Amino acid sequence: MLVDQLRAQSVERVTCVPGESYLAVLDALRDSGIDVLVCRQEGGAAIMAEAAGKLTGRPGICFVTRGPGATNASAGVHIARQDSTPMILFVGQIARRMRDREAFQEVDYRQMFGGLAKWTVEIDDAARIPEILARAFRVAMQGRPGPVVVALPEDMLDDVVAVSDAPRVVPAAPAPSGDDVERLRAMLAEAQRPMVLLGGSRWTQGAVATLAAWAARHDLPVAVSFRRAQLFPADHPNFAGELGIGPNPALLARIREADLLLMVGGRLSEMPAQSYGLLGIPNPGLPLVHVHADAAELGRVYQPVLAIEAAPETFCAALPDFTPTGSGRAADAHAAYRAWSETPEPKPGAFQYGEAITWLRERLPRDAVICNGAGNFATWVHRYYRFRAFGTQLAPTSGSMGYGLPAAVMAKRSRPERIVVALAGDGDVMMTVQEFATAVQYGIAVVVVVLDNGMYGTIRMHQEREYPGRVSATELRNPDFAALARACGGHGERVECTADFAPAFERSLASGLPAMIHCRVDPEALTPTMTLAAIREKALAAQRG
Repeated sequence: MLVDQLRAQSVERVTCVPGESYLAVLDALRDSGIDVLVCRQEGGAAIMAEAAGKLTGRPGICFVTRGPGATNASAGVHIARQDSTPMILFVGQIARRMRDREAFQEVDYRQMFGGLAKWTVEIDDAARIPEILARAFRVAMQGRPGPVVVALPEDMLDDVVAVSDAPRVVPAAPAPSGDDVERLRAMLAEAQRPMVLLGGSRWTQGAVATLAAWAARHDLPVAVSFRRAQLFPADHPNFAGELGIGPNPALLARIREADLLLMVGGRLSEMPAQSYGLLGIPNPGLPLVHVHADAAELGRVYQPVLAIEAAPETFCAALPDFTPTGSGRAADAHAAYRAWSETPEPKPGAFQYGEAITWLRERLPRDAVICNGAGNFATWVHRYYRFRAFGTQLAPTSGSMGYGLPAAVMAKRSRPERIVVALAGDGDVMMTVQEFATAVQYGIAVVVVVLDNGMYGTIRMHQEREYPGRVSATELRNPDFAALARACGGHGERVECTADFAPAFERSLASGLPAMIHCRVDPEALTPTMTLAAIREKALAAQRG
């Protein structure tokens, strides 16, 4: 019955790590026609489900067992929460008659996931499965999307009841009122220096295309929020760049000087808001129009002059025409973005990571999917790679390490015709490296580029700023990642200098196997703008007064 409800909701694929607490579901999945990806650790399985939610706009589905399975999977739930991604995590649970005895691996999931999930529920009565699953899909998708956790007592799964399937859930899509649209039109017509900022989820390819055409007609510069680069083509003449970590100073200045900021879909949380220093709170310090599908997010942090409860698609369908008061604003913003993102500065070491990114920028097709986890290595991706199409970026706004590899596995499984590349730091990839074996098991030919500088680079950067020269708990001794890939049954390459990268990448693609390219990065090449020594010297100079 439960698997039938998944099919009724158009679920094509689930991830899992098997457990005895939901054996009945595993048996039902066997003949369901649903693609089941068996993963090596619940964190990787949950990340794959979160990536599926990003790719499709409908909940990614993950099954894990009770206790340790659920705690491992919580990393993916946290990503889905902060990234506003629809996802449903099904957790096996102890039998109903054993409750409150601290039975084997017993956990109170309502308490455990209370601050992470949008809704946590335990199904006590099998007859309610269609009702509860339909609600779970709706809660996961509606308003601000997010994760739902459904606990499944193992004895409940063996009950026999007669019920009808629930209908396929289509989430409500609030739309702007006529008064909202008219007020926005008047404000845009009067603005001398308007800016548009895109973020959040619930976007569609059609909404992105509509907004891009509208911005072009009205000479509006458009920026994207942290790790939401796929929401506006980087080669569009109105693109102003990404508002994330270490952004273009010209973009920050343009936003601060704007006399109207139209924010669509996003929340302007800590990273894009530059530690909440970009705008004032609660008064932003400039006229803010905030468009969001969830009324609870409107005015939660910043008080807008106009709050519009609308999904991106319905809002874009109602965009107002107006007569711009100036010209050339978008061209200037795009020129500043191009100058900032064109050519990386040389850094210490034989392998120039920035040059590898610009090579990928020219080599990969428009629909290639780029995935990454967290770490300083990602700043090169966000600055120098150019995302040109919707559905081509999978990256955690939550800053979760280990995201890139499992996200890439899901992307390639879902879009086998596309090139899918995961970029990962050495500390980052080791958090979920076991999912490379999952890729090999299913013949999912992802290419994983590992940037190995022998340390937790982001933490080392902060460490040198706060405690210069006092290295503690940030050094790493890593395996030979190319050999590791081959040991799993995949393709492995080792890159020591820049010239080695392109041939290694082409051989990896040609192999038709999951591939891992181990790139040795000089530890001094810490960010696109600063070396490790320069960060340390600056901190020491500050200490000396």
